[in-house]
Amino acid sequence: MIETESTPVHESTILVCTHAGDVGSASESLEELMRLADTAGLRVLATLTQRVDRPNPRFYVGSGKLEELKSLLTAQDADVVVFDENLSPAQVRNLEKALDVKVIDRTEVILDIFANHARTRQAMLQVELAQLEYSLPRLRRMWTHLSRIQGGIGMRGPGEKQLEVDRRLIRKRITDLKTQLSQIEQHKERQIAARGDEFQVSLVGYTNAGKSTLMNSLTQADVLVEDKLFSTLDTRTRSWSLESNTKVLLSDTVGFIHHLPHALVASFHATLEETLTADLLIHVVDASNPYAEAQIHAVNAVLSEIDCAAKPILLALNKSDCVSDALTLRYLSRLSPVSVEISARSGSGLDRLQTKVTQALHATRKTLTVTCDVADGKLLAYIARNAAILEKDYEDNRVRMKINIAERYLTTLANAPSATIQPA
Repeated sequence: MIETESTPVHESTILVCTHAGDVGSASESLEELMRLADTAGLRVLATLTQRVDRPNPRFYVGSGKLEELKSLLTAQDADVVVFDENLSPAQVRNLEKALDVKVIDRTEVILDIFANHARTRQAMLQVELAQLEYSLPRLRRMWTHLSRIQGGIGMRGPGEKQLEVDRRLIRKRITDLKTQLSQIEQHKERQIAARGDEFQVSLVGYTNAGKSTLMNSLTQADVLVEDKLFSTLDTRTRSWSLESNTKVLLSDTVGFIHHLPHALVASFHATLEETLTADLLIHVVDASNPYAEAQIHAVNAVLSEIDCAAKPILLALNKSDCVSDALTLRYLSRLSPVSVEISARSGSGLDRLQTKVTQALHATRKTLTVTCDVADGKLLAYIARNAAILEKDYEDNRVRMKINIAERYLTTLANAPSATIQPA
């Protein structure tokens, strides 16, 4: 068959996974690397594992394993070797010279997946920033595609080497990207502030845990659902109707993964803004996954990294209908103070999920009695906009109201000169 431009060319690869003695952890890591490779369009021909207590500074793996890898490359005729660990620039150069094939690490595979899945301008800028920051100390390619941002004659100093030119071009592009992303982030902050009077819920979780399916089931958002890692990168926010016709804002965010590259966490700060400002996080877990507990810990690690670990979290054990062992579900549920078993696909348990979210919503609100001047129109409008008015009575030139209001609005209420506030 003759290859055409529309025919995808899948590079063949050998995966190399190292571990420090924990065979179970190594098996999980290798399985995940295989899924990453598949999502990136790589065709896995073989895998190689080795216990490495202390990585070889030149090749990461030992000399014996390097010779084994050479033989495997010859036998399989692979194009690429993918390491599950992050390699130093020197290790990549040494390995490529010794093996005579392209060598990439886990971070580069993830960055490539993000680049392929980016659809919006924001996501594309974020991915490009992460790729450039990752590649700056490596410069394995000449980055000739960046020549369009060079300032022309006069940019290069006398005797300046090409490598220095490349570095300067990349640093300039990084600065430009950060400026553009900062403008997008400011716009996003204004958007979020504009809906600050509504209770905000954010879906977080390991990639492919079922967040998008849950989003679709709860809000009919029509978010892309695909059995691949990082199938969606852009945050989507929809209105979600709870019990008693109460509405909250529900956001679906990018999935997390073990050892999520720091460059991605930093560059995707604007996307994660929905998580940073959320009143409640629903941590969606694939309970049927044999490594569910490790995935929970990986997500919690990222939440700590972005300063969200202290937020109220509801653990949603998704695909619970696929778990035959009740002890497994009971054990996973104990990993969080509040949890619920659901199936986003079948709809099982979604009523209990709504009840838990409604309880969390009410837990952030207080019922108070507020008395203020009838003429204080600004305060009355503020209360009508941000609180549920349960009772209202008038006496002379004063109005007495029993209200239910979120805690975040109490400061403005308490600072109003004409208001008197008492517990209901």
